[in-house]
Amino acid sequence: MASSDAPAVPETGVGDTAPVSGWREQRGDGERDDRRRERRSRWYRRDVRWSPYAFIAPFFVFFLAFGLFPLLYTGWASLHRVELTAPTDMEWVGLRNFSRLLSDDFFWNALKNTLTIGVLSTVPQLLIALGIAHLLNYRLRGSMFFRVAVLTPYATSVAAATLVFVLLFGRDYGMINWVLGLIGIDPVDWQNGNWTSQLAVSTIVIWRWTGYNALIYLAAMQAIPDDLYESAALDGASRWQQFLHVTVPSLRPTILFTCVVSTIGATQLFGEPLLFNGGAGATGGADHQFQTLGLYLYEQGWVNLHLGRASAIAWTMFLILLVIGAVNWIIARRLRKSA
Repeated sequence: MASSDAPAVPETGVGDTAPVSGWREQRGDGERDDRRRERRSRWYRRDVRWSPYAFIAPFFVFFLAFGLFPLLYTGWASLHRVELTAPTDMEWVGLRNFSRLLSDDFFWNALKNTLTIGVLSTVPQLLIALGIAHLLNYRLRGSMFFRVAVLTPYATSVAAATLVFVLLFGRDYGMINWVLGLIGIDPVDWQNGNWTSQLAVSTIVIWRWTGYNALIYLAAMQAIPDDLYESAALDGASRWQQFLHVTVPSLRPTILFTCVVSTIGATQLFGEPLLFNGGAGATGGADHQFQTLGLYLYEQGWVNLHLGRASAIAWTMFLILLVIGAVNWIIARRLRKSA
């Protein structure tokens, strides 16, 4: 008779494989989860690394297609004699198109007019914008309305604004000559005069861009700490003294930025003088008295059909802008050192 204390012998039935197979299934599921988490982690790392490049890729694609390629092709065309009627027929001339500009009186006239109109439009524009921003910086009733109102000219199209100013500066029935007649001044032929035509074109630029620069100055003024104004007020400084000794020094980087941007815009001035000339085309008046570099480029390329010369003018304007950018960098560097 067998003892009851003998250890029980485990049965080896079919059901004994169930725990083992279940453990193997759990292990397989765990390995699959690990591989899935590893793949997700790998995709996450790739996403974090490459997504910024994917977001900015459209900009660079369009820049290469519509910015860099036309710039390089224009530089290549400036070294050739090429006409608009046969743009694929190029004759190598080297730097001859650039050397011809140095002896071209019309080029120097356009450069002088561009500089004059740039000064006449930039200096008053920025001074008026600085004053408007200073007024809007204080608590005014309906300040939001005034901020939108000063930006309205910027939203107006160049064509609409210029055509209105052509009527205002009309010689026989213009409102400005009518006002001048009320105070005893003879009518002025704004379009055919040298300084008068440049002043009229500059007025259009001033009207369109003053509000835009005023909002830039306003944003910079609102970033100035109030402690500076409170300290100046405790020292007995008036509002005018606070403006001169607190606001203006704090706005020096912003003022430099607007000066550079306005100068670049004046160098590329095209729409205002073109439309102010009426039906005379790109000549900039009967005596080319307000023909800018932009108009001169257009005249050479699309009126006289000389694409090689127009390309040389375009690259000359590009080099001028590079010089302006270098001057901006030098001045900004000195301002940072002085600060």
